[in-house]
Amino acid sequence: MARYVGPQCRLCRREGEKLFLKGFRCETAKCAITKRKYPPGQFSWGRGKLSKYGIQFREKQKMKRFYGILEKQFRNYFRKAEKQKGNTGDNLLIMLERRLDNVVHLISFAHSRKSARQLILHGHITVNDKKVDIPSFLVRVGDVIKPKNSEKSRKFVQDNIESSKSRKIPSWLEFRSDSLEGVVTQLPTRDDISVSVQEQLIIELCSK
Repeated sequence: MARYVGPQCRLCRREGEKLFLKGFRCETAKCAITKRKYPPGQFSWGRGKLSKYGIQFREKQKMKRFYGILEKQFRNYFRKAEKQKGNTGDNLLIMLERRLDNVVHLISFAHSRKSARQLILHGHITVNDKKVDIPSFLVRVGDVIKPKNSEKSRKFVQDNIESSKSRKIPSWLEFRSDSLEGVVTQLPTRDDISVSVQEQLIIELCSK
């Protein structure tokens, strides 16, 4: 009987790559996709070839799972990306990358985007010294993200930072260890975004 690895690990195996949905566990040998690089299910080897729609749909689902957003939220982001100047796919990814829960995770305040959302919703995170409890808040250049000035909040963040020292901070963010804060030094570009997704397929699907 196969060992149960949990729905998030199964999502990574289904996509055939790490989506880092389990936080720190994904960076260790215990990661499900490191152990078994084939999709979950007893007869996964017998699955047929995906159609063009299936491939496009899978890319969209991959993006949603990576950032932890729902379909309605995704549609709203897509409509905003369409209205902006430039490439719609790049606009969409950059907007998602600017979400506060993603930034909190990237600067190692939380092990995963899911735990980052919990920190934010529980009021442990401030932006420019003001409490922000909305995970979808979009950061801007110059924003300073840090834990609330309380012993409990700072301990949560400090413990996560200590256990994530090997994580590399993206070039558009700066972490200041002395003041325990992250700073948005510039907006991210497509090259800064780590999710392995073909955004053009998603645009083709959503534009139908």
